[in-house]
Amino acid sequence: MESRTVGVWVHANRPEAVEAAAEFSGGLLAAGVRVAVDERRLPDVKARLHTTELLSLGELAAHDVVELLVVFGGDGTILSAAEWALPRECPLLGVNLGHVGFLAELEAHETARLVEQVLERDYQVEERLTVGVRVYDSAGELKWETFAINEASIEKSARKHMIDVQVSVDRRPLSQWSCDGVLVCTPTGSTAYAFSAGGPVVWPDVAAIELVPLLAHALFARPMVLSPDSLVELTLNERSVDTAAVVCDGRRETAVGSGEQVVVTRHPVNLKLARLKEQPFTTRLVMKFELPIHSWRGSDV
Repeated sequence: MESRTVGVWVHANRPEAVEAAAEFSGGLLAAGVRVAVDERRLPDVKARLHTTELLSLGELAAHDVVELLVVFGGDGTILSAAEWALPRECPLLGVNLGHVGFLAELEAHETARLVEQVLERDYQVEERLTVGVRVYDSAGELKWETFAINEASIEKSARKHMIDVQVSVDRRPLSQWSCDGVLVCTPTGSTAYAFSAGGPVVWPDVAAIELVPLLAHALFARPMVLSPDSLVELTLNERSVDTAAVVCDGRRETAVGSGEQVVVTRHPVNLKLARLKEQPFTTRLVMKFELPIHSWRGSDV
């Protein structure tokens, strides 16, 4: 008999997420599928199910294959789960218990059919571009490295001063901005921080990187869409008297000082998202942002 393992990742604070995760996990266990839950919520899901059969994601052996990681929460929870799933190239399937939920596949009220579709492997996997982020000190030594699903940003640490950022693309100087910061984002992140900062929405199947200055004091400081293979270098100018922070997906960050550099390139591993049904991004965009698709003036105009 085939041995199968499905992972479960649960929002840190929502009781309804534990309840939904327990219901889903119980259905898989009854069908003979191993279920591994993230360590933070494993005791809660165990208590809800009154079982000791659940495994811990952190205790799985390196050779154990997790065919799918089902995430109960909002987009923030999916970004948290991606830190575990991306290096393992494990697909994520999100059940939305948050607000907008662009990355999630299901709303909370749609979970009844989830067990059956996972058991039947009735889903498709799409891939999303991600970016790799490296920070170098003023001597050119690598000091920090990570990835970003949505965006990498360099931002001022103190409100009283702007930072001066020299921006280069493909090793060619582009501009120098006195600003609150600069975002480098993926198409997935174009509906998140970059959207709030005035950047365009980029369809997720478009291979591109978006560059968005934050409140730059400059005549030319428009969002730009770059090649997916562009090399973006952000150097904190020596005139920046305060330190800044490099923040990735709003979750991982490090401080940078004057003369230090942030390099953003395409990451070699794409994020894998599982989809249970075909839903064009246009439909998702209209639904999540509640866009008006009918004129308030009436159809006779």
